[in-house]
Amino acid sequence: MKKTSADNRQKNNKNTPNQWVKNNKNTYNQWVNQWVKDLVYIVVVVLLIRAFIVQAYRIPSGSMEDSLLIGDHLFACKFLYGIRIPFTDTRILKFHDPKYKEIVIFRYPYERKDFVKRCIATAGDIVEIKDKKVYVNNKLLEEHYTKFDDPTVYEKLQLEDYQYQQIWEKSGFMNGGGEVRDNFGPVKVPKECIFVMGDNRDASFDSRFWGPLNKRYLLGKSLILYFSWDKKPPLYKIWEKVRWNRIGRIVWG
Repeated sequence: MKKTSADNRQKNNKNTPNQWVKNNKNTYNQWVNQWVKDLVYIVVVVLLIRAFIVQAYRIPSGSMEDSLLIGDHLFACKFLYGIRIPFTDTRILKFHDPKYKEIVIFRYPYERKDFVKRCIATAGDIVEIKDKKVYVNNKLLEEHYTKFDDPTVYEKLQLEDYQYQQIWEKSGFMNGGGEVRDNFGPVKVPKECIFVMGDNRDASFDSRFWGPLNKRYLLGKSLILYFSWDKKPPLYKIWEKVRWNRIGRIVWG
């Protein structure tokens, strides 16, 4: 018996719900696949940016006050001092060497901690501190950014220059205290190294104590403050906890 058009419509109507479910399932699967692909792409891009271009850091201590405050968050440019090959100390495509006054981020050589300090001298420079005043190559530095909270000035350790250099290069002043803090050197910065100090000179653990910083520990150069959080105001005054006037401030050096 020949099927009528009414029979065909009935058959089509009978299959319509199944077909609708199938079509929607395919659409859903396509959407999930595209979403996963987009997510993977975003994660890869973020990881590449973080590894080679820009990374965010938080300031945990007051060693760089008043240039950088506790709770400041900054972006650092990672590729200027050379692109570091992951899991190695090898760098390629170096664009720039650290210079005097630049604020640098680096891995502390003796612990897995990131430090932020200011570059005071580079390889070959002679550094000496006399009564808290810094001299590089016998020239007094003009440092408008420094801060001193302790009026005490400790006398210098009585060592021959060559002894001072040897002890310093071997990080022998780790527990040097005020005798190294206020009167120091002279020492010559070794090759492939820099001399770094915190701006808050009486409260900074830096190259005066643990020695020269090899450039292989450099992580990046400070760029800009993108956020700043002050812990002192109570939480209900949250608008006062954000240091609005610091956001967007350039901290190039």
